[in-house]
Amino acid sequence: MDKTSTLEDSELQTSRTPSRRPWLASAFGGPNVTIGPRIEPLAEHLAHVSESDSTAAEDLVDKQVASEAGNAIQYRTCSWQKTAGLLFSEYIVLSIMSFPWSYSLLGLVPGLILTAVIAGLVLYTSLVLWEFCLRHPEVRDVCDIGQMIWWNKRWAWWWTAAMFVLNNTFIQALHVLVGAIYLNTMTEADSISGCRTVAFAAVVTVISWIGSLPRTFSMLSKLGFASTFFTFISVILATAFAGAQGNPAGYPEMGEPIISIWTPKTTTLVTGMSAFMNMSYTFIGQTTIPSFIAEMRDPRDFPKALWACTMAEIVTFSVVGSVIYVYTGNQYMVTPAFGVLTDTYKKVSYSFMVPTIIFVGCLYASVTGRFVFFRMFKDSEHLTSHTFKGWFWWGLVLLISWAASFFIAEIIPFFSSLLSVMSSLFNCWFGFIFWALAYFRMRSADRRIGRKLNPILDALSVALNVVIMLTGALYLTLGTYVSVQGIIDQFRAGQVIVDCRGLIPMVAMSLLPAP
Repeated sequence: MDKTSTLEDSELQTSRTPSRRPWLASAFGGPNVTIGPRIEPLAEHLAHVSESDSTAAEDLVDKQVASEAGNAIQYRTCSWQKTAGLLFSEYIVLSIMSFPWSYSLLGLVPGLILTAVIAGLVLYTSLVLWEFCLRHPEVRDVCDIGQMIWWNKRWAWWWTAAMFVLNNTFIQALHVLVGAIYLNTMTEADSISGCRTVAFAAVVTVISWIGSLPRTFSMLSKLGFASTFFTFISVILATAFAGAQGNPAGYPEMGEPIISIWTPKTTTLVTGMSAFMNMSYTFIGQTTIPSFIAEMRDPRDFPKALWACTMAEIVTFSVVGSVIYVYTGNQYMVTPAFGVLTDTYKKVSYSFMVPTIIFVGCLYASVTGRFVFFRMFKDSEHLTSHTFKGWFWWGLVLLISWAASFFIAEIIPFFSSLLSVMSSLFNCWFGFIFWALAYFRMRSADRRIGRKLNPILDALSVALNVVIMLTGALYLTLGTYVSVQGIIDQFRAGQVIVDCRGLIPMVAMSLLPAP
């Protein structure tokens, strides 16, 4: 049973300051950050460090670092630079190439404005999440946070855990499918017989399982930097090729390319909302942040990594999206935008995306693996030492995760649209509602001990978080409707192709060679 006692007197005294921490420290982190009070007492099942009765955040972090001294496997080893590598590898990914398509539906100017707005909202909610993790450094993943913000209810943990695992598994499955499509693109010769997509998906699954075996994020961050580098090369080449080829693939069948500065009249509620969801899906990734922070040597430095990643996102997404769109136009646009390139250009630029296709799936598998593994072997030598049992179960947990992803990728014929449904059901919580609720819980904890913002700033912060919560509700309701309607429209238009290359929508077929 969870503890329900009040906050400790010692913690209230150390947190009792006349105002919240300085603005610069609040936004950019660093040693001057003052950690606020907890919203809930330390729950028994989260008390990884029991040598001290103190639940002050600074004491818990120090205890966690000290407890790992001498261990063969140490987890709190990430600098902010390594954490930046993880963030870059998570956000600078294949879905960048959906931005030209989104701009073709929203219009160039509204698309660029929405890019900056979504980036700002995700940056703010990520800072709220970071502050929550500072106050509760014992949490290891979003499931622990889900329980705490819902007043330490055990059902909230299970509910969050179900969404968390499903979300990660479907993202892994997407990368299995995209990897199989890539291999189909590169091996277009008819000499390869049989159901190629199934075999290729199995190959991608095995490679991804091997890639996700490293036990610490410090090790994965090195692969993350490499993944990000190749992604930048891929999208830069695709952008350059879009201009160099002169005309998009399929030209001049539908006439001269049409460029829309403002939202085209042909854009409907369904297509416009789909474009917005595609853009926001690329930005939303807060589910992994608690796991990253849990392995940082000094969690106060996290905003440095976050700001670096956000600035790179805004520049990269805007430049790639707008340039490819301007050279392609509305009629010839497909997603991912590799499909607007001629075969040679497409194969060259798409090939540099392979490390990202593999690594991002590995990253989400590793986060899911930690969620299971840390609960199987809590306070055990198998968690911190190179034991056969520890490595066996770590590998098995990942294998089960990847096997589930493989079957999902092969069973669902309209995967991209179904992913939109899953995204609207999960990202409304993990991208918006959870962090607005976390803000209000922390605000209440601050006010109980007399820590208050300037009245005007407080009112603006409250209004902003209400907007964030309403955005999550819109994502859940209208977003789900749009995603389901998109599946229906695909079937009505005959865009779901069933052949031996795979059960995939026509939008994915744009990456494949003509039969």
